Amino acid sequence: MHSEEKLMSKKKPAFPINHYLDEYLIEHKRNMKIPIFYEDLLRFQGSVVVYDKNDDDTLWVRVYYSEFDRIEIDLSLKKVYNILHSNGSEDNIQYLNIDAVDFCTFGNSKPFRIKVRNILNDNYTYFYVKKTDASRVYGLELEHILSPYNLNFLVYKDTLIEEHIAGIPGDTFIKEMLPKCTEPQKAQIAKEFVKFNERCMIRLLGDMRAYNYVIVPTHDFDTVVYRIRAIDFDQQCFEGKFKVYYPQFFKENYPMVQLVGNKLQESSIAQYKLEERSIVAKRILSSEDRIDELIFCMKNDEISNTENIEQLKMEIFEFTGDISFKKSKNMGEVLENALDFVRRNYEDVSLRRFR
Repeated sequence: MHSEEKLMSKKKPAFPINHYLDEYLIEHKRNMKIPIFYEDLLRFQGSVVVYDKNDDDTLWVRVYYSEFDRIEIDLSLKKVYNILHSNGSEDNIQYLNIDAVDFCTFGNSKPFRIKVRNILNDNYTYFYVKKTDASRVYGLELEHILSPYNLNFLVYKDTLIEEHIAGIPGDTFIKEMLPKCTEPQKAQIAKEFVKFNERCMIRLLGDMRAYNYVIVPTHDFDTVVYRIRAIDFDQQCFEGKFKVYYPQFFKENYPMVQLVGNKLQESSIAQYKLEERSIVAKRILSSEDRIDELIFCMKNDEISNTENIEQLKMEIFEFTGDISFKKSKNMGEVLENALDFVRRNYEDVSLRRFR
């Protein structure tokens, strides 16, 4: 399940939003006018390093603005918060405070993280401001449709607003919390990793290294159940190596892979993979029109390069034996065939069961 080979390309470019995707976003209320752009937040005058509770560098810096810019930026960010989480009404603006604007220079998207606090009760939340990238938008939409989780985001011109996905960063969890879990909890986490691994592979979401997903603990009666959620979506259908779309092949996830090997029998792994494929197939069938619209956008878009497309379609063809992959002309068609493959297998089994 594990490989040390280099999997990722050096850097993925950001792809613009084309006409078809723009129309899709408008139709599904994802494209809404906002009062601030990513570029506006780059006008900061200085910054200080943000450290975690162990005094380690988080790779985020807290930025500050001139007094004139700060007033304008704070007000605009409060308005964005209301557009993202409510109906855009400004009635509660006086009760909101922008506690921090943090900037991350690590990774592709170079996001800003905005901390918004309600001054009446001190509840706070975050949202992110990023440069628009079609890959990320496709990834967010597919996560919204095909995963167990709904996602809230907005796109306006070259700016993307994403809600915060709460959870414990995977790398932090693996290092600090996994060793303290009980044996039954470890078995449950192993099961969840198998399902997460399968889900990412099916919908071709790449680069799920440990810091690109979070672990979400939920109390259920007298135990804690753990779920895994992706939080970074810019590697949707870009890379050519099929292994990139399997979290199990990243060395950062090796402790999870070991957990699966120690806690689950092969028959159980096969069962959990089948369960996840069946759940995804049901979501495909229940959201068929929306997925067809999104796939149409992808088929008429350029979100990878010729070399990656050729490599991926041939590797999946060798894996599945399905000639449709070999005939794919772009990443949209590769993904269309991948989802169709999962749906057909589910329907074939269902038909045989009722004969």
